[in-house]
Amino acid sequence: MGVISVATAFWATDWRVRAADHFDPPTRTDPTVTATPDKAADIADIYVFPSGSNVVIALTFAGPQPANMPATYDPDVLYTINISNANAPTDAEIQITFKFGKDGQNVGVEIDGLPDGGGPLIGPVEQILSRNGILARAGLYDDPFFFDLQGFKESKSTGNLSIRNDRNFFNGQNDTAMVLQIPAAMIDKGSTLNFWATTARFGGQL
Repeated sequence: MGVISVATAFWATDWRVRAADHFDPPTRTDPTVTATPDKAADIADIYVFPSGSNVVIALTFAGPQPANMPATYDPDVLYTINISNANAPTDAEIQITFKFGKDGQNVGVEIDGLPDGGGPLIGPVEQILSRNGILARAGLYDDPFFFDLQGFKESKSTGNLSIRNDRNFFNGQNDTAMVLQIPAAMIDKGSTLNFWATTARFGGQL
């Protein structure tokens, strides 16, 4: 359904962001193009940054949406965070997948492929799950992306640069997200790390 990628060398200054994904592909996810956008499978962004001896990965999706709307937990979408740590940008040595499910009224998440080799990590959403130094939380977050969409549209239509740094289309809007904190030693093998994310839908759309 969607794909977004970022490549980075963590311990140097070579940070390269290659793509953002909002409303791609348009015929499936953009509400201005289709009357039934697949919000749950629409990737927004992937963020990766070092934090002490850890790597933080945040995959946002199902947004932007107004702050009063609930998180999106579709059991028919499989989310995959791909990590290449062997200088092969399109060959994932680590694939972390997660999906949502319900036990009665309770929504849970199952995370598989974590690099500690401990099997699936399962627990409720909106709570921090932990194991072997890994932290994980699926839930609703303020959209961290900053962009002047109005200025972009004005620039495109007039040919004059109209983007302003004090106008943020994403301010006050939310995404659903999976945030992982993983000890860097579990994934960093001394090569440039490449990250990308994909979604795949099974069954029908909610």
